[in-house]
Amino acid sequence: MRLVRLGRNGPDVSEMGLGCMGMSGGYGPADDAESIATIHAALEAGITMLDTGDFYGSGHNEMLIREALKGGKRERAFIAVKFGAMRGPDLKFLGDDGRPNSVKNFLAYTLRRLGTDHVDLYQPARLDPTVPIEDTIGAIADMVKAGYVRHVGLSEASAKSIRRAHAVHPIAALQIEYSLVSRDIEKKILPTIRELGIALVAYGVLSRGLISDGAPASQHAGEIRTRMPRFSAENFPRNMALMRALGAIAREKNASTAQLAFAWIRSRGEDVVPLIGARRRDQLKEALGSLDVPLTAADLARIAQAVPAEAVAGTRYLPAVLAHMDSEHAR
Repeated sequence: MRLVRLGRNGPDVSEMGLGCMGMSGGYGPADDAESIATIHAALEAGITMLDTGDFYGSGHNEMLIREALKGGKRERAFIAVKFGAMRGPDLKFLGDDGRPNSVKNFLAYTLRRLGTDHVDLYQPARLDPTVPIEDTIGAIADMVKAGYVRHVGLSEASAKSIRRAHAVHPIAALQIEYSLVSRDIEKKILPTIRELGIALVAYGVLSRGLISDGAPASQHAGEIRTRMPRFSAENFPRNMALMRALGAIAREKNASTAQLAFAWIRSRGEDVVPLIGARRRDQLKEALGSLDVPLTAADLARIAQAVPAEAVAGTRYLPAVLAHMDSEHAR
């Protein structure tokens, strides 16, 4: 596992990270023991970045990571935390809170749950439209000065907001969805962060399992895919036709479709750090196998032909959700 620089002036992190959200629900029940074993396997493989959110399982994810990092493993991990998304006891989302005092309050609870004295990368999960981004980032900058945060990040922010945030404090990384089927950021957001020297942490590389050799046509009640348009009865068969074409290329490369997708995202540049959204060791192992899948210019051309961005059926989130995402506005 190589180390890459997270942004022009940021820290060195592993070239792939582990996204821990699925270990706290979202895709049906998860097993804590297997989740912890997966984190341990990731660390042994050389992965340093562990990505979490204080709202993943309403704190469960952070406490799970704390357990996994016992015994001196904290020093081997670069912990990235998203904050600001509020949830009720029924786990329904209530909105986003980016007020400066709220930022510091969220961080205090995160540090306690993680059992650490600092967070390596701290970032609002979504921008609070009622609070100037300068105020939210300014509060994180205060926590950097106080030693509780090492680096500042953003998530799902527009090019305009990225520039405003970066003017307050250097932004190390932008976390945003990026995959073969979600490429809108290539128009404006990606050029903006490259101009500013900000790394891209890509989540949703497999589009919630859509890009795979056996994408689920049905899901557990309540899981996130039941609210994803690309899995709807109308769109799913059309997207599966694209995946079959991609799978044919993968087989020629002696790879799985998921491995080909990770190899493709890694081909986008060394400033792109993909997250492996695994909650089991077998999923982690498959994704890590992409490190042994080289892609030539001819391969990339065939992949682009097999999965044209405009041929993907359905948006990445429901329209009502997209309406509240800063990254979808003034890109």
